[in-house]
Amino acid sequence: MLRLEAVRAAYGPVEALRGIDLEVGAGELVCLLGANGAGKSTTLRAISGLVRPTAGRIVFDDRAITGAEPSAVLASGIAHCPEGRRVFPHLTVEENLAMGAYVRRDREGIAQDLERVCTHFPILGERRRQAAGTLSGGEQQMLAIGRALMARPRLILFDEPSLGLAPTVVETTFAIIADIRRQGTTVLMVEQNAYLALQMADRAYVMETGRIVLSGRARDLMNDEKVRRAYLGG
Repeated sequence: MLRLEAVRAAYGPVEALRGIDLEVGAGELVCLLGANGAGKSTTLRAISGLVRPTAGRIVFDDRAITGAEPSAVLASGIAHCPEGRRVFPHLTVEENLAMGAYVRRDREGIAQDLERVCTHFPILGERRRQAAGTLSGGEQQMLAIGRALMARPRLILFDEPSLGLAPTVVETTFAIIADIRRQGTTVLMVEQNAYLALQMADRAYVMETGRIVLSGRARDLMNDEKVRRAYLGG
């Protein structure tokens, strides 16, 4: 479904991605691991159009999307759930969800999906008229996930979905992501909690300083000595 071929990207003179090769198959949940500054978030931003690659190709459903505008990437079927939730704090929950569907024109379908998201996340339904900035961190994460689902994506990019959340909320968040995948949506996830990420993933890639240094089935990487030492506490 998604393929990155020798993708490079930079922030000014600093090269953040140094020739990334990565694949995600339809229906898979793939996680991207690595230390802070390894290039994980930049990889997701390059896919979603927030960072323009300086070299290489990004192909989605056999169509090149390299350097496409974020709105075009979203319209193609890729939604990005960014690090830190990034909800619109002064807009209501319902208005935030509607923003997720801004590239769609099917008003009836949007209304149906809004109700579906509020049913899936009852707390959002209860607080649909409430300003998003007044929600807890866990509730804002649910809102960010719901907003991504409003685009009816075939692929969702999750960037550190557990960051800053209480352990019980982390468990709920991962259960939601697993359920999204079970319902047929493909997932590429950057996650600091390597143990939980590898438990739920099909495959994983490990990044260091802008490069992929290791890849394979998630269960195999959980038993890899280097991965265990660096990311799983021994």
